[in-house]
Amino acid sequence: MKAEGGRWSHRLALLTAGATFPLLFIGGLVTSKGAGLAVPDWPTTFGYNMFLYPWSKMIGDVFYEHSHRLVASGVGLLTILLALSLWLHERRSWVRRLGVAALAMVVVQGILGGLRVVWIDEIMAIVHGCLAQAFFALTVGLALFTSREWAEEPRRVELPDAARLQRLCVLTTGLIYLQGIFGAVLRFTGSGLSLHLLFAGLVALHAALLSARILKLLPGERKLFFPAVLLAGLLLAQLALGLGSYLAKFTSLGSSLPGWATVLLTTGHVVTGALMLVTSLALTLRCYRLLAEPDSSLRQGLLVEQLTL
Repeated sequence: MKAEGGRWSHRLALLTAGATFPLLFIGGLVTSKGAGLAVPDWPTTFGYNMFLYPWSKMIGDVFYEHSHRLVASGVGLLTILLALSLWLHERRSWVRRLGVAALAMVVVQGILGGLRVVWIDEIMAIVHGCLAQAFFALTVGLALFTSREWAEEPRRVELPDAARLQRLCVLTTGLIYLQGIFGAVLRFTGSGLSLHLLFAGLVALHAALLSARILKLLPGERKLFFPAVLLAGLLLAQLALGLGSYLAKFTSLGSSLPGWATVLLTTGHVVTGALMLVTSLALTLRCYRLLAEPDSSLRQGLLVEQLTL
C-alpha cells in the first residue's frame, strides 16, 4: 500500500510540474500582451463565479487572463492532492514538509495574483512572477525526490573536484534565479536593462562552464551528462531569444516586427529561463547525491606516492 501510494505521489509530482510549465507560458503571454488587467475583478470574473464565466465571452485579452486563472486553479488543485498524498504516504519528513511548502506557495501565489489585479500594483506582479519560477523549481524537485532514482541507494562517483563542481552548480542555479528576478523587473517596469544584461553574461559564463566540466569529467554518467547537454542547448536558445527580445523591445527593429513575433520572443525568453532554472537545479541535486570527494587517506597516499617518485 505504501509503495502504491509512493508511486501516486510521484505521478502527482510529475503532473504538477508538467502543468506548471504551460501555466508559466500562459502567464508570460498575459504579461507580453499587456492583458494582466483585462479582467478587473477578483476572485470573480466580471461578477461571475470564475468557473462559471461563459466561454462565449472569453475573447481578446480576456481569453488570456481568464485562461491563466483557470489553469492556475488546476495547478492549485493538483498541488493540494500532491501535498495530501505526500502527507499520507511519504515516510521522509523533509519531503512531507516540502509538499506543505508547495501548497503554501501556491496559495500565496494565487493571492498575489489576485491582489495584483485589485490593487493594480506592479510590485505584486513582479513578486508573483518570481514566486512562479520558485514554485516550478520546487515541483521539479519533488518529482525527483519521489522518483525511484531517489529511493535507491546511489552509486557514488569519486571525483577530486567534486566539492568545487557542486559549488559551481549552486552558484549557477542561484544566478539563473536572480536573472529571472531582474528580468521580471525589466518586463514590468522597463528599468534595469543594464543589470539584466550583466547577469545574462554571468549566467552564460557559469552555465557554459558547468556544462563543459560535466561533459569533460563525467561523460559516462548519464544522469549528469544529459542534463548538462540540455542546459547547454537551453543556454544557446536563451541567448538567441534574449537577443531577439532586446531587438524587438529596445530598438527600432521592433516597430517592423509583427506583434505576435514580439510576444512569442519575450514569452519564449521567460519560459526558457524557467527551463534553465529547473535543469540547473536537477544537476545540482544530482551532483550532491552522486559525487563525492576521494577518501582523504587515499588522497594522502597518492600524494606520498607522487612525492617519492
